[in-house]
Formats: sequence, structure tokens, C-alpha cells
Amino acid sequence: MEKAILIRFGDLVLKGKNKPKFIGQIKKNIRSKLKNVNVEYTFQHDRIYVHFNEVDSDEVIKQLGYVSGIHSFSYIYKTTKDIESIAQLAKEVIQKEVKLPTTFKIETKRTDKNYPLKSLEISQKVASLVLPSFDGIKVEVKNPETVLDIELRSEGTYIYVGKIPALGGFPIGLGGKGLVMLSGGIDSPVAAHLMMKQGIDVELFHFESTPLTPLESVQKVIEIAKKLAYYTPYNKIKLHLVPFTKIHEAILSYVADPYIITIMRRMFYRLGESYANQHGLDTLINGESVGQVASQTLSSIKVIENVTSIPILRPVITYDKNDIINLSKKIDTYDISILPFNDCCSIYVPRNPVTKPTIDQALKEESRFEFKELLEDALKNVQTMIITPTTDFEIALHGFDVKDALSSYTQE
Repeated sequence: MEKAILIRFGDLVLKGKNKPKFIGQIKKNIRSKLKNVNVEYTFQHDRIYVHFNEVDSDEVIKQLGYVSGIHSFSYIYKTTKDIESIAQLAKEVIQKEVKLPTTFKIETKRTDKNYPLKSLEISQKVASLVLPSFDGIKVEVKNPETVLDIELRSEGTYIYVGKIPALGGFPIGLGGKGLVMLSGGIDSPVAAHLMMKQGIDVELFHFESTPLTPLESVQKVIEIAKKLAYYTPYNKIKLHLVPFTKIHEAILSYVADPYIITIMRRMFYRLGESYANQHGLDTLINGESVGQVASQTLSSIKVIENVTSIPILRPVITYDKNDIINLSKKIDTYDISILPFNDCCSIYVPRNPVTKPTIDQALKEESRFEFKELLEDALKNVQTMIITPTTDFEIALHGFDVKDALSSYTQE
């Protein structure tokens, strides 16, 4: 019994004439993900068949689960177009894949229009040969618990039961490039994941403020980046560490307490836009959710993004916190994000942060100190790490200065 995995596409059907381009990118990304696994491929129009050669199918499914643009998978079995052979394979598949008792239906899709029987006739014929062999099956046409699918194609017949949901979305590599303003919290890693799922090739931009913030906050971001790297085609993601300490100190020294977070985030946006423009990135991405904190009211968002002209994407802006938490658990970043090491967004939080800031007042607060040179200096000293899921680097083992610590880091 020849076994394979059938890969289906979802939203790509909307792409019209561009559909081959998107499918081509998915094929490329799948090959990259499975390059270390002994498999073979059959590419047919809008489907991909992955054939095993003595490998663990669970590992194949695990790796395919990181590839955006795939709608679902099925374990699929192939035989000839002979009805007796189809019925015999159907029996074997039911024995192997179906838990009895169950309500049941056979559905047939016939793409080989030269075959003498129509789809319904094939289903009826196979059912008459298969169902008498099983006591625990009750036929239910409208809402069955189990559907046995038969696909009769020109090269043979495929049989499968059920579908395994995949990421969906679009393949990374065709949606442009984005810079994710990544904190050590719960929201921004989820935002990064959602944009990757939609085909955006992301880089991570973290504002580190040691020693005002603990060195472990940088390690949190490295560990989060390792989790996000799984979802990239080559298991690699860029993490840019922005030295924010001097700017942070100036804000704490000169800015009125209620406006500290507002001004801090305006600096984030200035730095993010400058870096994106310098390095060919199309958009900024963050984990803002409307009303979740003082800096994420509509008034605050308006004042903060006033310093930029680059597009800003906020994929979790309408999500409830519990929805974001559930997604963070799904991508395995939650336990890292909740570690008790604050970044510069969550340390020295004002007692009464302004919820309805104004642009005029923000400009007045910024006029209290010279920040342009500080921003330029920060951009000149951005340090970049290439992170993979297996990156073995503990920044705390290399001293208490991030720059010195990274001097011992070897890019993978």
C-alpha cells in the first residue's frame, strides 16, 4: 500500500494568473523545509504529493506545519483505477485510519473524464464492496463523522480519510519585507507570526536598554526569535538589537512622567522607519491592540505614529488578550514571553500614563532634549544576529554589556 502526503492550497485560488508564481514559491519553501528528510515529490497543478522513503511521517507533517500557504494535508494511499483494487485499498485504509463505530460516507472526485463510471457510480460500487466487511459503520450521507475520499485521476486512484489543518495564508517570500518591533512580551511575537503567515518576510527589531533593563530581557528576545525561525523557509531570522539606553535615560530625565511611554514609542518609530528605509524594508509591524494599554488608545496611536510616513501593520489590533495568548501558546512563545524580565516598554511605567496625548504636547516634551544625535548614534550601533532554532548563545555568559557579549557571537 503506497502511502504519501497530499498537500492542498487555500487562499491561493484567489490569485488568478499569479497563482503559478505563488505555488512555485510554496514548492521552493517546502523543498527547503524537507531538505534533510528523505522524500520525493510529485507536482500536479494545484497539488503536491510527498512520498516517503523510510522516514517518519510525523516529522514530515511537523515540518510542513511551519510552511505558510498550505491549507491542509492528508495521508493518502494510491492504487490503480480498477474497482476491485480501489475497494480492497479502501478496506485497508478503513482498518488503518478509521476508529469504529462511526457514521460514514464515501465521496468520489473523478478528474479522469474518460473513465467509464461517474463519480456517484464509483462511490456506490465501492460502498457495495466495502461496507459489508465492517459491522461498526453506519451510512450517513448528510453529516457523517467520517468521509472516505476517493480521487480518480489519470495516473491512478488516491484514497484518504480526513484532513490535517495547516497554516494557510501565503508563502513567505512574495509579500514584501517587514520590520517587526519586537518586545519581550506576548503580543509582538504573535504579530510577527501572523505577518509571516501572510507571506511577509520579516526581520526583528528589538530596543535593548541594559543596564536599565536586565540582560535577561535580551535573552528572552533571542529565545523568541528561535521559535519564530521555525516558520521561515530556511530556519533563519534576523534579529537587530538597537542600543536604546542613552535615549531611554534622556526620556526619563527630561520628559514629564505621563508622556514617557508616548515619547519612547515615538522614538521607536523614528528608529524603525529609518532602519527600514536604509535596508529596503517595506513596512513596520507591531503588536498593538486597541485599548489594551494607555499607549494603544486611538489618540495615543495617532500621536505616536505621527512621526512616520512608512506603512504600519498591526495584525493583532482587534484581538482580545486571550486570543493573543492562545496564539502565543500555539507558536510556543508564551512561556518565554511571561518570564519576569522587563524590557524598556514595561519597566519604569508612569504612574498615570496619558491616554489622550496631543501632538503639540508631545513636541513640547521632545523639545526638552536633543534626540536627533542620539537616534543617529543608535542606528550606527545596531547589532544583528542571525538566529536559527538551534542557536546556542546565552548572552549572560559573556558579560554585562550587550555589545561586548555579541563580539563573541558567531553568525550561523
